[in-house]
Amino acid sequence: MLTYKAPLRDIKFLINDVFDYQTHYKSLDNGENADPETIDMILQGMADFAENVLAPIYQSGDEEGCHFENGEVTTPKGFKEAYDQFVEGGWQGISYPEQYGGMNLPTSINLIKAEMIGTANWPWAMYSGLSTGCINTLLQYGTDEQKDLYLPKLVEGSWSGTMCLTEPQCGTDLGQVKSKATPQDDGTYKISGTKIFISSGEHDLTDNIIHIVLARLPNAPEGTRGISLFIVPKFTPNAEGESGERNAVVCGSIEHKMGINSSSTCVLNFDGATGYLIGEPHKGLKAMFTFMNTARIGTGIQGLAHTELSFQNALPYAKERRSMRTLSGTKDPEKVADAIIHHADVRRMLLTQKAFAEGGRSMLYHSARYADKMSQGIANGDEEEFEKWDDKLGFYTPILKGFLTELGIEAAKHGQQVYGGHGYIKEWGMELIARDARIATMYEGTTGVQALDLLGRKVILQSKGKIIRDYTSSIMKWCGEYALDKDMRKFVWALTKLCAEWNTLTVRLMLMARKDREIISAASDDFLMYSGYVMMGYHWARMAAVAYDKLENGGTEAPEFYKAKIQTAEFYFDKLLPRTSGHAESMVAPSNSMTEMDSENFAFLD
Repeated sequence: MLTYKAPLRDIKFLINDVFDYQTHYKSLDNGENADPETIDMILQGMADFAENVLAPIYQSGDEEGCHFENGEVTTPKGFKEAYDQFVEGGWQGISYPEQYGGMNLPTSINLIKAEMIGTANWPWAMYSGLSTGCINTLLQYGTDEQKDLYLPKLVEGSWSGTMCLTEPQCGTDLGQVKSKATPQDDGTYKISGTKIFISSGEHDLTDNIIHIVLARLPNAPEGTRGISLFIVPKFTPNAEGESGERNAVVCGSIEHKMGINSSSTCVLNFDGATGYLIGEPHKGLKAMFTFMNTARIGTGIQGLAHTELSFQNALPYAKERRSMRTLSGTKDPEKVADAIIHHADVRRMLLTQKAFAEGGRSMLYHSARYADKMSQGIANGDEEEFEKWDDKLGFYTPILKGFLTELGIEAAKHGQQVYGGHGYIKEWGMELIARDARIATMYEGTTGVQALDLLGRKVILQSKGKIIRDYTSSIMKWCGEYALDKDMRKFVWALTKLCAEWNTLTVRLMLMARKDREIISAASDDFLMYSGYVMMGYHWARMAAVAYDKLENGGTEAPEFYKAKIQTAEFYFDKLLPRTSGHAESMVAPSNSMTEMDSENFAFLD
């Protein structure tokens, strides 16, 4: 059976020693109450909830799945009780304004919370997680009346939210959205259409579900320029602000999926449902990206969650399972065979999981500070401040989403390999992690979509390569501080070479694109993975530098903790960072080997 223990020592190492969250919080309007005692209390409380309430119902929830009957969805046993405890604890409102019932703490604390509950039970976490984007969209684009009506219940958690984008004929290409919004004399709209793959679209956890829906007004421009955004509640709020009459939105079915079986993924039919415009007409996609960016960071957390959970459960098994003797000699002479953790190949898999989990956590926690600044811009109505930090976070978003979720699948595979045949058996839970991890690379935009967003839109179209020059410049500046440090030299030298290569590759791709228009699409996946490995390498170097300092000057952890950080950083640089070489060579290869074959010649089956 799967177990979960919140990695509080690693979390505190990052927020206290590597990123100095306390100094960061002093720069925030809402950071005053985020003192160390409050943060420790929240971390421990959420750890207890994740370990003791959510983790035990993860496997049972998957086995039972959701029940669908007559348009209603019932979640697995224990899910409703866990959600009620979540609401009672006030966990949904950690990072939202006090005027709507929240604690008004920085967004980064909410992301740490999301990691813990997501690692313990990702499908359960999706029910509360979808509300986050709904709340953020309303905070930025809703009217005062809309905020006052919906946010108190959403922040409390007694109501939940969804995002309704995908339709049967379109997924990523939202310009094909056909759902219609017909204006009414009272200022409302009648929403009609079908949305598919709607996570948490119907369930029994909350009194109401607030759908955020993309639809077209009459005579709207074609493509993405003609999309508007609407609030469509499952139950229309009454005069007292409570759930009133049932709206004309019905769950037609739930999907039968490869994984996340205890999360209801719904087909929603809108049949003249009453909706309310959010923001300006035809500007819905801009508002929706507030939701999407939140969701994409959350999906990056999912990559970390599956990596961490797979590692936590593979490690004790490797210490207990015995098989053969190691090539370097007997390690457990009093036993019939050595524990498999002594075999180098098993250590390779475990260290890969550990490096990906702790490196990914560092990447996410660094970006969380940008999210704090962005949220402050929203809270203050400062569009310029919001745009500044949203742009910075925008560079990280496709890497966090695309790279970390791909690593989550690899880590889950390693977990199954450590278990051998038992990794394929349901009772151990490793196959569950592998199934649940698979969806993370698909929703909120596949890895290919994230790669095109990174290279095609953000690196080339928007910044002409400047975003890479700026980021590598910050790495080089940091490397300069450790240029004469004998312990850090191996990390600094490797990063310096990679930063130069990253810029060279970017320029080469921009020049190649003048003659080979398909090169950007052909190279984007390699570019994304290359970027991710270099970025994670920078984060491992930073963690190693802090660990060396703590070993010399003293820290809050035992010396073994810091030594393990350094050894994992060395493993990452020796065994994982060299993967950049293959990605670098592949990305600048001409695209013709991909494009010249006629589509009819891919297979000859007749």
